Amino acid sequence: MKRISVIFAILILLSLVLSGCNKTASSDNVIKIGANFELTGTMAAYGASSMNGINLAVDEINNSGGVLGKKIKIVSVDNKSDVGESTNVATKLINQDKVVAIIGTTATPTSLGMVNVVTDSKIPMIATTATNPKVTVNPNTGKVRKYVFRACFIDPFQGKVNADFAYNTLKAKTAVIYIDDKSDFSKGLAKVFEDNFVKLGGKILDKEAYVQGDNDFRSTLTKIKGVNADILFLPGHYAEVGKIIKQAREMGINSPILGGDGWDSPDLVKIAGSSAMNNTFMSNHFIASDNDPKVQDFVKKYKDKYGVEPDSRAVLAYDATNILAAAIKNANSTKADDIVKALENLKDFVGINGPIKFDKNHDPIKSAVIVEFKDGKQIFKAKVNP
Repeated sequence: MKRISVIFAILILLSLVLSGCNKTASSDNVIKIGANFELTGTMAAYGASSMNGINLAVDEINNSGGVLGKKIKIVSVDNKSDVGESTNVATKLINQDKVVAIIGTTATPTSLGMVNVVTDSKIPMIATTATNPKVTVNPNTGKVRKYVFRACFIDPFQGKVNADFAYNTLKAKTAVIYIDDKSDFSKGLAKVFEDNFVKLGGKILDKEAYVQGDNDFRSTLTKIKGVNADILFLPGHYAEVGKIIKQAREMGINSPILGGDGWDSPDLVKIAGSSAMNNTFMSNHFIASDNDPKVQDFVKKYKDKYGVEPDSRAVLAYDATNILAAAIKNANSTKADDIVKALENLKDFVGINGPIKFDKNHDPIKSAVIVEFKDGKQIFKAKVNP
């Protein structure tokens, strides 16, 4: 009887081991990639568009056979538009979910919130729309962050594009700058704009600041109206920018208002109102009305799946996903250092807006567009190459 019990126990143990082996084999059939995005909070619209782009890319990749014979599995976690939470999300994705890489985030602060985690853990990340140079280059050491890449242009390029457009196209000779004082993105883009605008011969008449989450900007806008500058430069994010533009127009500030890619969200026009957005302009990565066949093919696929036109967040997240998949394929490996090397040597990759390759700082070399708002619609104004 005792002998039978021992044999029975051994059989149970073997079944558990085999069950565990089968589970491991099953997990080996997928490549897990983390997605760290702002799905709630002040930048939730950014995160929603980004995840749409990622999911579209993953569907296409998996339907075409996957990568290295395996399906891509996205593990998505909400960072709640919070820097500290972004750090926690990255830690969870790496330590608990065991992802091979992370895509995200959509903003400089939340991306900076995870760079130390991925660096210490030696897991590559591709930020989608974090444009501050500090994301890929450590400002304290001047060294490139080995495991950090991005899919978007950087603020030194974007700020120069804005300054050139303001001075040479809009013929603005004076400007007021109104920044989000808690945003590295806003402050960094403002500094680049100011330096280039002044270098061209322009003059900054006033600089004002608000804090993300503010709702009433009338007191500061009264001061700005009194300055009577040729242009208002507003390098913030859509949630506050929409309210500022709405209140500025209600107060009779009718001068051109210019900003960066932080404006790009369908919610901007909803917040500000279509008429208030007239005579406003932004630099951006993409515009859906671009006649390029590759752009129009993407727009159609996106609209068929989601019922709306894509914004730049969707495009860059889509590109980032395909860039990462291409790197894993080229490396023939999911090991971090192999992926990093493949990203650094990326060639012949064509994104939605054209060819993409990384420079020595892990920043992509790519063009920007200037977009004008007319009656709530985005109109292509100009394309600027690096």
